[in-house]
Amino acid sequence: MSKWLLIDGFNLAYRCFFAIPELTRPDGFPTNALHGWIKSIWRLIDQERPGGTLVFFDLGGSQDRLALHPEYKAQREEMPDALAKQIPHLKTLSRAMGLAVIEQNGVESDDLLAAQAVAFANAGDDALIVSSDKDFAQIVNDRIKILLPPPTGNARLGWRKLDAAGVVEKFGVPPSQIADYLALVGDASDNIPGLKGVGPKTAVKWLQQHSGLEAIIAAADTIAPERFRDALRANTDLLRLNLKLVTLNLALPVLDTATAKQNQEPCRAELLAFLEEMGMKTARTEAETRYSGQIELF
Repeated sequence: MSKWLLIDGFNLAYRCFFAIPELTRPDGFPTNALHGWIKSIWRLIDQERPGGTLVFFDLGGSQDRLALHPEYKAQREEMPDALAKQIPHLKTLSRAMGLAVIEQNGVESDDLLAAQAVAFANAGDDALIVSSDKDFAQIVNDRIKILLPPPTGNARLGWRKLDAAGVVEKFGVPPSQIADYLALVGDASDNIPGLKGVGPKTAVKWLQQHSGLEAIIAAADTIAPERFRDALRANTDLLRLNLKLVTLNLALPVLDTATAKQNQEPCRAELLAFLEEMGMKTARTEAETRYSGQIELF
């Protein structure tokens, strides 16, 4: 049995970028996300001691979801230029550290990550998802957990595991009902409108009384509060579309455990050269110590 860290690349990159403002190398190139990235990953590896780490990035929009809902994520602001400049270097840094970088055109990284997590779990391995994205709560089980970042106002809490019991405590429903829950309340971050007026409390109440979204739709004539009955009947297509949009696609090609492990060798020379080029002197000093026993790979 192995333990894997599966990192939601853009989720962590944004966090690092905003957590460490205005760091640059001598020529003015931004490096704040790079500094936060290497520190965060080292901290996570020290804490969890995984057998391997995979990082997942988006290369473009989710073609399947955009075909269903052209306004999917349309409201999101453009990535800050200073962060966009660092993304290719984040990938270079990750590979030099011995992390596998996974990305695929037209396929959302959330789906790639989720499919890989489930594949590892089915093979008997443990998967820890490094992300604050609530969509991943739908695949949490005995072998899959989420590592939530420290709260903005209380960094001392550190990275915290969210297991199935934690999902119920956080959302009020088990992992098996998270997609139904999100279909009802919507997801503003993805531009998915929920049923108007239905908030978390109402959604949880309905899901505790019924097995899922289809059962709630079937109970539209008797649902309480009564004011939602007409809305439920009128928006069945919207709710079913929402469910498709929020449900993670687990039927994607994945790496088997043996192949994933082949991509986990750090290259000390490449890493030290990269950190030198980026003016990351403190990180370079730590890397020299951390990888002092690493055989050079050429």
